[in-house]
Amino acid sequence: MKTRTLILSVAMLFLVSAGAKAQTATQILAKVDAIASAPRDVTQKLTIVLIDKNGRKQTRKAVMWQKGSEKRLFRFTEPASYKGIGILSLPNDVMYLYMPAYGRERRIASSVKNQKFAGTDLTYDDMEASKYSEKYTPEIIETTSTYYKLKMTPKSKSSPYSKAILKVDKTNYTPIYVEFYDKGGHKVKTISTQFVKQGKYWTAQKITVKDLKRNHTTIMESTDVKYDTDLSDNIFTVRNLKQI
Repeated sequence: MKTRTLILSVAMLFLVSAGAKAQTATQILAKVDAIASAPRDVTQKLTIVLIDKNGRKQTRKAVMWQKGSEKRLFRFTEPASYKGIGILSLPNDVMYLYMPAYGRERRIASSVKNQKFAGTDLTYDDMEASKYSEKYTPEIIETTSTYYKLKMTPKSKSSPYSKAILKVDKTNYTPIYVEFYDKGGHKVKTISTQFVKQGKYWTAQKITVKDLKRNHTTIMESTDVKYDTDLSDNIFTVRNLKQI
């Protein structure tokens, strides 16, 4: 009888210990955001390949600067027809688009952030510098030995998505795969990301975005990544956005 009681006590202790160590969805998502915003700033060059449903490819080049988790400037550098087109993302849901052909910036309203940016499969919302936890309420739907899978419900009613399913690498909390579902519950977009460790930071070396409705793909690969170079706040201004 004493042996049975001892076994039950040990089992209960194990369950209590396991429960204490279990992470909530909110904690997991906070760690994902912490990985993304760990550097003080980052500068990187991007090669962007667009692939249509017939397999035809277009290649573009761009540069992106980011400071913290709320300031980002993205600018195309090639080809000539796209050179200078850029996006500036600032805190408090502020975003500007600059098109050299028009010679002036345009503020992007929240209601149109689901639109595609410059023919890519990335929306203005995707280009925004923000945290997952600011946009979504998470819920754990699966846990394996290698990843967590979170169901993420948009906090904003203006979101074009009914939900997103995020797969998080369990060893380093990088967001390796996301599925987006429209209001009708149909999967409409996926984003796969390959990360590499550069110094003390995890770098999104290759991002593959697929628009399932258009059967169109955008692949972005980063090079010349530089961290913590003390970027000036003057980079993240409308005035600088308009510099080609």
